[in-house]
Amino acid sequence: MKTLIRHFLLSVSILLVLNIAVIFYLAKKTSRRKAYFTFEREALQEKINTINNRLKNSGDIYNALGQKIIRYDNLKNITQELSQSLSLDTICQDIAEFTFSLIASNKGTCLLYLIDTKNQNLSLFASRKENKELVIKAKEGDIFDRWVLRHASALLVEDISKDFRFDLEKIQEEHLRPFYSLISAPLISQDKMLGIIRLDSMETAGYTQDDLRFLTTISELGAVALENATLFQRTQELAIKDSLTALYTKGYFMDRLAEEFKRSVYQNVPLALLMIDIDHFKEYNDKFGHTAGDIILKEISFLISNFLKKQHTISCRFGGEEFCLLLCEVDKKSAVKHADELRALIEEKKIVLRRQKMNVTVSIGIAAFPQDCRNEEELVYNADSALYQAKQKGRNKAVGF
Repeated sequence: MKTLIRHFLLSVSILLVLNIAVIFYLAKKTSRRKAYFTFEREALQEKINTINNRLKNSGDIYNALGQKIIRYDNLKNITQELSQSLSLDTICQDIAEFTFSLIASNKGTCLLYLIDTKNQNLSLFASRKENKELVIKAKEGDIFDRWVLRHASALLVEDISKDFRFDLEKIQEEHLRPFYSLISAPLISQDKMLGIIRLDSMETAGYTQDDLRFLTTISELGAVALENATLFQRTQELAIKDSLTALYTKGYFMDRLAEEFKRSVYQNVPLALLMIDIDHFKEYNDKFGHTAGDIILKEISFLISNFLKKQHTISCRFGGEEFCLLLCEVDKKSAVKHADELRALIEEKKIVLRRQKMNVTVSIGIAAFPQDCRNEEELVYNADSALYQAKQKGRNKAVGF
């Protein structure tokens, strides 16, 4: 009986050990499978994350490509719009509008500067602003615009406070309005600098290299249009300006006189005409030659065209040695006073003819609306009559009708 019990206990013990071994084996196997599945799950999650990142990047690339397609598709429209006009003002406004809308999405500020040919400085010609109340005080550009002008190269500044190319103190001195990043491109046609187109933003890193490339493309198209408009403007000026004196021709002057006379009648404002004749002009030609006569005409025309420059005046070479100066919104009393000032100014001017300093004088006749005429023809006739009186009284005089 005892033997039987021992055998039973032994069998139970063996069975228990076997069960424990099986359980331990199964637990270990389960743990390994769990670790394997955990690893697989993490690997799959990593692959999912990678795929999601690729999809996101692909989406970003797709959106960027879509934006590029839209931008460059608009180049055709830009070219067509710019080629339809020869007006300098219209072209500048179009360039600013295209740049502001296509690159900046109407955010920040867009400025277009042209080079003033007289002093070679930049001059603000067109602007677009997100903030309509913003006043642009840098009419001749700032340190960034001068950099583009000097290097004739495009410029991208992601943060104006950290760009080593520019002196931070000068930037702070010049900044009359806040901005933190900008792109700018020169307007160059046939190696000639015409101006600058620029965008600036209130955010740092507001623009990308692709933005700069597109701005450069617009600037190249705009420069060609500006060059054509400038050439057309010069052609027009040649048609309406005297080649020797650079004053308006008689025909153009008469057209402008008619316009100003109508405006004076409509607005009930005065208008005065000065008829000017160089005294004894033929004697200078006979004594010093026709080249000397041209010198006198140029000198006198320069004084006339720059006289009362701050007022609305129109000057022309009326024929031979005669000139006309139209004084808009000037009454007769003031016109007579101005005419005598001009006469004295010309008399004081020393003109060198064959190494001899000469004093040249003029006679001036003045007529004004509404006192002396009813139409522009009478205004010219009466000013000419007053000029005849000035000559009759001994020349070098200013006489009112």
